[in-house]
Amino acid sequence: MTGGISADNPEPLIRLANVTKRFGTGEAAFQALKGVDLDIEQGDFMAVMGPSGSGKSTTMNILGCLDVPSSGSFLFRGHHVEHLGRDQRALLRRRYLGFVFQGFNLLARTTALENVELPLLYRGEDKRVRYQMAMAALDKVGLGPWAKHTPAELSGGQQQRVAIARAIVTHPDVLLADEPTGNLDSERSIEIMELLTDLNRVSGITVLMVTHEPEMAAYARTIVHFRDGLVHSIERKAA
Repeated sequence: MTGGISADNPEPLIRLANVTKRFGTGEAAFQALKGVDLDIEQGDFMAVMGPSGSGKSTTMNILGCLDVPSSGSFLFRGHHVEHLGRDQRALLRRRYLGFVFQGFNLLARTTALENVELPLLYRGEDKRVRYQMAMAALDKVGLGPWAKHTPAELSGGQQQRVAIARAIVTHPDVLLADEPTGNLDSERSIEIMELLTDLNRVSGITVLMVTHEPEMAAYARTIVHFRDGLVHSIERKAA
């Protein structure tokens, strides 16, 4: 991907237009998405909600370039992602997207620093640059002093902070968070949501978060409800 859209262009950062997704063929086919239309503005904090089978996870997989639509268009900064090949989508993920998961997905036998360095290793950054960028990301989530600790030596909240540092170390445009507080208690959940809010407001990262918890969705500026493979409703807070 090269180029982009100008700051005064009204086009959104991301646009899904009549996106469908079908799994399987014949009588076993399942229509997970039935024509999703969704605009995501640069700098938004969007919570995606809906019951199991509503299409929210399928939509997030498409937004994360982990899957492709069966039909319809997916534009990122004006570029048609649905036309990209597997390698091109992987490049888009590495350059523009960061991922946070419910289960943290940290490497158990490596330090927090080494976990955060991993995306930079895939990008071919040299050791000194990896160290500097990873330490900066850990400092941003308040875990600089724990850089040499392994996940087993960290609390659940601290492990999720390491996972967030790993997601933002490449300075992504978009952070996709899948139930980021699902494995945490109430106090740690609030800490993580306040961190995501800070990253959104201060660093300007667009946050897309799947959650089942209305208390967590309340931190978002936009709440999208999915039902039966479609966007059912959109709530936007006043600026």
